[in-house]
Amino acid sequence: MKKNEISTALDPLVDVSDINNNIVLDIRYATDNNFTKKIIYKSDKCLVHKDVSIALDRIQKHLEKLGLGLKIFDGYRPIWAQQILFDTFPDERYVGNPKKITRHTRGTAVDVTLINLVDRSELEMPTGFDSFSEKAHLVFEDLSESIKKNRKLLQDAMINIGGFEPLPTEWWHFDLEGWQEYPVLGIKLI
Repeated sequence: MKKNEISTALDPLVDVSDINNNIVLDIRYATDNNFTKKIIYKSDKCLVHKDVSIALDRIQKHLEKLGLGLKIFDGYRPIWAQQILFDTFPDERYVGNPKKITRHTRGTAVDVTLINLVDRSELEMPTGFDSFSEKAHLVFEDLSESIKKNRKLLQDAMINIGGFEPLPTEWWHFDLEGWQEYPVLGIKLI
């Protein structure tokens, strides 16, 4: 298969819960608690490429030593779902245009935050998930020191432990390094 072709094989995707069930899932597009205010997915499973699942497991195990864990808002996103999101908010700084190459449609992108393992509460971050504002950008500095510390802790774990790359406009979005080499997936599971 050539780079950027669409694959319909389920083979590369795995359910995060099957890899590490300590990772908390809050799949926002399976609820109306998202920027579209609509339920997009029929399932609240989180599917990711098997390479991503290995990295997430490694990150989770590292964070647990610190009394922390991961909470995932989204992973693999079918192209049809990406189109709904882009139609709702057509700003390519925050929502990928499905007519171009998008990240979540490969199964190599995740939207995550950190939680406290004791009470499973989210650590305070610059904004909530899917806040399309400059405050969500990685270079935004008009924040409390504790929020900057939390953001850096998430960044360090995802980059240094997991091998992910951050997206400059969204503190919660990470792509597995080399994501461009993975094919777009046309799997209609959700």
